[in-house]
Amino acid sequence: MNFKNLDKSTTFETIKSLAKINLQDSLNPERIQTYQIKTGAGLTYNYAAMPVEESHIQAMQTLSEELQLVEKYQAVLDGQIMNPGENRLVLHHLTRGQIGKQVVADGEDKGEFYKAQLSRIAEFSKAVRSGEIVGSTGKKFTTVVQIGIGGSDLGPRALYLALKGWADASAIQQLNAKFISNVDPDDAQATIEELDFERTLFVLVSKSGTTLETLTNRDLMIQAIKESGVKGIDPAKHLVAVTSKTSPLASSSSVLDAFFIDDYIGGRYSSSSAVGAVILSLAYGFDTFKAFLDGAHESDVAALNPNVKENAALLDALIGVYLRNVLKYPSTAILPYSQALSRFPAHLQQLDMESNGKHVNRDGQTLSYPTGPVIFGEPGTNGQHSFYQLLHQGTDIVPLQFIGFSDSQYGKDIEVEGSTSQKKLNANLVAQIVAFAQGKDDKNPNKQFSGNRPSSLLYAKQLTPEVLGALLAHYENKVMFQGFTWNLNSFDQEGVQLGKVIATKVLKGCEGDQILKAFADLL
Repeated sequence: MNFKNLDKSTTFETIKSLAKINLQDSLNPERIQTYQIKTGAGLTYNYAAMPVEESHIQAMQTLSEELQLVEKYQAVLDGQIMNPGENRLVLHHLTRGQIGKQVVADGEDKGEFYKAQLSRIAEFSKAVRSGEIVGSTGKKFTTVVQIGIGGSDLGPRALYLALKGWADASAIQQLNAKFISNVDPDDAQATIEELDFERTLFVLVSKSGTTLETLTNRDLMIQAIKESGVKGIDPAKHLVAVTSKTSPLASSSSVLDAFFIDDYIGGRYSSSSAVGAVILSLAYGFDTFKAFLDGAHESDVAALNPNVKENAALLDALIGVYLRNVLKYPSTAILPYSQALSRFPAHLQQLDMESNGKHVNRDGQTLSYPTGPVIFGEPGTNGQHSFYQLLHQGTDIVPLQFIGFSDSQYGKDIEVEGSTSQKKLNANLVAQIVAFAQGKDDKNPNKQFSGNRPSSLLYAKQLTPEVLGALLAHYENKVMFQGFTWNLNSFDQEGVQLGKVIATKVLKGCEGDQILKAFADLL
């Protein structure tokens, strides 16, 4: 397979020589209607306000073929080793349905392994939700609390919040879900103080079964249960684990049950595995989680199309490379006009920056070009009254990715001055796209807007489980395609480890490191 650095591509040199697009001149109704791609579950990617035209797209098609981007994706699906740093397969796509060849690793069919775990989670969540499985004092569970960190928290938390309004409006029976992630004891205590322990089920997520922050919060929780004074309560009957089959938690008597993941599912890609399945199935029912998986699978299938004009994740990725490596824009803002997606930008921060925040290629050689951008964002119109000032008139141009929906989740609204709140929300979204692209002339320099600030739009009728799955998979696949283009290993995260190692050293008394001790003494 053709793995080479982007700066060795003759096609990329062609792309760099193409004329820069003036959005103020190029935007028109026909372009807005045609520069878009459906990507599964009713989700559409519109790139009309991105600074590309047919010549760019044709060159991107050639670049995709030269770098074999879709073939590399197929290699992921077929179970080839695509994480060279850790010599591992990359199998998160397989958790939502098989597309490629049968994948056998560790002496087992991995597709069947993931399906078996889903089946166990479906049965367990049904038993808990129906009251067949109850707490140690005989009371039905009404709350589920996930204890995890990083990918074990950000993704599942973002997805839970994203579906809350839809579940309420659909009259879905629910367990209230909460999350503890930070080793800061105030984070855990703020949640613990709200809990009725007799009716709470905890989900401990640690692949290794040894994650320090997660086990610390588990022990803090167990201590709180023991000190609660509830007669007969047994913490082990209120705790399940999501872990690997080889971890200490897998067969521990300290947990009610254990559901398995493996080393081929990276934390930031784990929301469609047992990491997300357990808490989301308990909270909203397994059928809701299955619908989410179906939407993700649709988007995964669409990402196999070799035609960039019909592959939203691939074209989004290549336009992103153009913005980063030709136009030299160092950051990207994710702007969902949906309060339900309030934590989605935080999840995408980890997904993108942990995957493609790399300075060496797959062979460990230093790269000469920039890679992953800084990702940030906030939902709705709040951002307009916050950091949009810099986005509109600052000295740096920041590419924007808007997310919007025609209908709200709850379907409850009020008409004021001729329009509903949802109409007002979407009017703001549309206005921002046009304002960023076209700008505004004014005799007063303070009121001038230069325009030519690029954006894209991902939109659907409503944020449902299927659409959420497609949205998540779109971004996962976009990040993957960009990693292939930059010749990175997007599936390891060595940058996370150094701080952990040094923190352990601090806890051991700094081991003679005077600089470390000087800082430690400040706290």
